[in-house]
Amino acid sequence: MPRKATCRRSTKETRVSVTLDLDGNGDATVQTGIGFFDHLLTSLAHHALFDLAVTTEGDVEVDDHHTVEDTALCVGEALGAALGDRTGIHRFGDARVPMDEAIGTATVDVGGRPYSVIDLELANPSIGNLTAQNIPHALESFARSAGITMHLTATGRNDHHVAEAAFKALARALRSAVSPDPRRSGMPSTKGTPSAEAS
Repeated sequence: MPRKATCRRSTKETRVSVTLDLDGNGDATVQTGIGFFDHLLTSLAHHALFDLAVTTEGDVEVDDHHTVEDTALCVGEALGAALGDRTGIHRFGDARVPMDEAIGTATVDVGGRPYSVIDLELANPSIGNLTAQNIPHALESFARSAGITMHLTATGRNDHHVAEAAFKALARALRSAVSPDPRRSGMPSTKGTPSAEAS
């Protein structure tokens, strides 16, 4: 079955459209009006081998918060929908990715439990036109709407490298977690259900 999904979100603050294919080639077209955020989402799709199309029109004249949050929520919602009943997958994934002096580490569980622990070593208030504090907030929003548990850390001296290493590590962990497990026919849980109570 194709593992594809679309999310559309429209509020007084933003209009978001997301299409996601978990079994793609890493092709991404991302336009949010926030250059560095586009770069991070493109990197996520490329290294997870997801095909991702994102178009967001947001109130960037206010700031970047609503645009980043609503885009992340929609990408997460699309991921959760594309996973369907979450049967026949590996469910867990982890990765460590270096980028020069920076290193990102990600561990994920895509079994339906929304939770995130994020620690990014960011020193400056912004990277390009992306507010630094909105990077962990975007990741938290993504994890919540996708129904995944995410532990993500990244350290380094260059904020661009730190953020990008984090997203690349997350991408590689997600790629492993959502991949089909040829030995698994049902839900990878002793409870047999993809829910917040699954274990």
